[in-house]
Amino acid sequence: MAFFGEIASLRRREAFAAHLAPLRRKNWFVYAKPPFAGPQAVLAYLARYTHRVAIANSRLIALDERGVTFRYKDYRRNGQARYRTMTLAADEFIRRFLLHVLPKGFHRIRHYGLLASPGCKANIAHARELMAAPIPEGAPAAAQDTADPGAAPDHRPPCPCCGGRMMIIEVFGRSGAPRGPPSGAASRI
Repeated sequence: MAFFGEIASLRRREAFAAHLAPLRRKNWFVYAKPPFAGPQAVLAYLARYTHRVAIANSRLIALDERGVTFRYKDYRRNGQARYRTMTLAADEFIRRFLLHVLPKGFHRIRHYGLLASPGCKANIAHARELMAAPIPEGAPAAAQDTADPGAAPDHRPPCPCCGGRMMIIEVFGRSGAPRGPPSGAASRI
């Protein structure tokens, strides 16, 4: 962490711990009330910040002696009045931008689970080992109708829970990532 000015002495770990010690002994009571517009509004608000940098280049309009001019969306207004512009002095713009920069070691939410980019290949390889699944050579063949007596035998692996044959719902390309449902689907759930 970086400390400047009057609190520069907190750079030392011991001084910082001593500064926090009284706060650890305090009984904290958190008062949280439901959001006015409901949990969907909170989720919509947070969703704007989890997958993006503070401001996209496309929203920057000008940089001149007056400062930085950019477009923003005022969620308290409706219609065309919602889209507005603001000009901030360069130092104020940088200050606000840096409020959105994560500390070292933190990551914004991207992908998680088997397809998380840091260990994607290793995770998928390990999952294949656990399932004892062969590595596919190419695109899977279309599912064949097993009701036909002349059809090839069914080589799909059995389900470990019920013993039925597993069905391939979707196959992702080598570099293709799965997509979530359309945004309207979430409201129907």
